[in-house]
Amino acid sequence: MHIPDGFLSPLVALSLYIISLIVVAYSGRRYFREGGDIYYLSVMAAGIFAAQMLNWPIPGGTSAHLVGGALAGVILGPFGGCLAMFMNLLVQCVLMGDGGITALGANAFNMAVVDVFIGYLIYKLVMRMSGGKKFVAGFLAGWLAIAAAAVVCGVEIGLSPQFGYPLSVTVPVMGTWHLILGLVEGVATGFIVSRVEVIGK
Repeated sequence: MHIPDGFLSPLVALSLYIISLIVVAYSGRRYFREGGDIYYLSVMAAGIFAAQMLNWPIPGGTSAHLVGGALAGVILGPFGGCLAMFMNLLVQCVLMGDGGITALGANAFNMAVVDVFIGYLIYKLVMRMSGGKKFVAGFLAGWLAIAAAAVVCGVEIGLSPQFGYPLSVTVPVMGTWHLILGLVEGVATGFIVSRVEVIGK
């Protein structure tokens, strides 16, 4: 789901840079103001970094991989999860060449904002509705949040003429494949959150 340089139009890339930086800056302030610990951020970012090394190519010029945004949001809370994901994406972009520098704002929006916050909200909602079934809540959060992030990614590249594929191709391809492969993310998220202490609020 990491968008490389050259896939996004300047307007899309710049707009998402601004939005993502605002959300990440606000998340950082909230996380540390509420007593967040840099240790947990570092451990979560490192774990996500390793998980995202697993990639599967999919039609339409991109790939699918484990993201971990919902997991980060559930364990650290949405603000800590957002910050951990952004730290991970920044290192991947600058040091590993995974995702373009011009597309960092879009990648952060998809994985550090959409995936994290939607996953967190789904987890909390399902926990209330299911009477506290952590695996079910974690599974649905991980599965649906990665699919939502993929659809948003499809919209971004579909709105960028230089990518070469219209929305009618990019959105179904990204959404469908991530709904399928996202089942793995859902199972992993459900398994982990049902066995660790959730420190986020």
